[in-house]
Amino acid sequence: MFSMRALATLAFSTLAIHAEVFYADKSHLLHSIDSSGARREIKGKGEWQRTRRQHILANMQAVMGPLPAKSNAPLDVQVIEEVKSEKFTRRKITFVSEGQDRVPAYVFLPNAKGRRPAMLCLHQTTRVGKAEPAGVDGKANLHYARELAERGFVTIAPDYPNYGDYKFDPYAAGYVSATMKGIVNHRRAVDVLVAMANVDAKRIGVIGHSLGGHNSLFVAVFDDRLRAVVTSCGFNAFPKYFNGNLKGWSHRGYMPRIAELYAMNPAKMPFDFTEILGVIAPRAVFINAPTGDANFDVSGVHDCVRAASPIYKMYGKSANLVAVHPDAQHDFPPAIREQAYEFLTRVLR
Repeated sequence: MFSMRALATLAFSTLAIHAEVFYADKSHLLHSIDSSGARREIKGKGEWQRTRRQHILANMQAVMGPLPAKSNAPLDVQVIEEVKSEKFTRRKITFVSEGQDRVPAYVFLPNAKGRRPAMLCLHQTTRVGKAEPAGVDGKANLHYARELAERGFVTIAPDYPNYGDYKFDPYAAGYVSATMKGIVNHRRAVDVLVAMANVDAKRIGVIGHSLGGHNSLFVAVFDDRLRAVVTSCGFNAFPKYFNGNLKGWSHRGYMPRIAELYAMNPAKMPFDFTEILGVIAPRAVFINAPTGDANFDVSGVHDCVRAASPIYKMYGKSANLVAVHPDAQHDFPPAIREQAYEFLTRVLR
């Protein structure tokens, strides 16, 4: 049975939600389109925040579905398993996202004293879900929740819908994308961190690879408590994604409206990652974009960084946008992870 909230969301989401203002040019962010359709140059931060930035947020929700009101339900964190080690305690938990929906996650609590920086750690597309960043299973190069805990960060690694231990149908619950349900769950995972006595709520970031790489950006757009983002092999500009074929973004694990409303065509899309990086500014973003990544052509990452750089410059925070391009494939090599961890330590010090 649906909750009343889910039914209301479903009723709203069955309407065709179109972009508030459509921008054919998503590479030049310092202009906006006013109510008459005229193009206006953006003069400063206030105008950016009132106009183009708001348009981008609306346009993302045209594709992902509306961002629900934040849940005030108790988190009701339940510990399923606890394992102690020399540097940290690892707990397997569940927490309430909304209604009766409980999200499984791993939490790492460093043995170090005092209030610690914390990281939300999002997994790639892998059957084992959260177990990979937790270092319980999966690829050694993607055990970042455990590695950050060894460096003194409190970390949480939740499952994305229908990965790991988490079975949930976002569409039956009224969502129009799994992406938006992921954002809702990930914001609640930040709530779990904030509620911990040993977490400094002003020093929280997010990290992820591939699926987790773009989900890190998505949640950061809608949760400004996240002061730093590490995105590995997670995006490029839509026109450079498999030569502009957006089929991979349009299945039920992501955003079906990309096919249903926008014909999987970058030219029809209301938003692009060029704009997402701009929305996150001036917060710190570290991008791992290998030169041999077959999923996300590196030239499309260059396009995004180039587009967002004027926004960071406007804020006087150009140093907060960092991109590295190792000679690797779709991977997060050890040397690059060390750079990312040093970046996080500096930004969240």
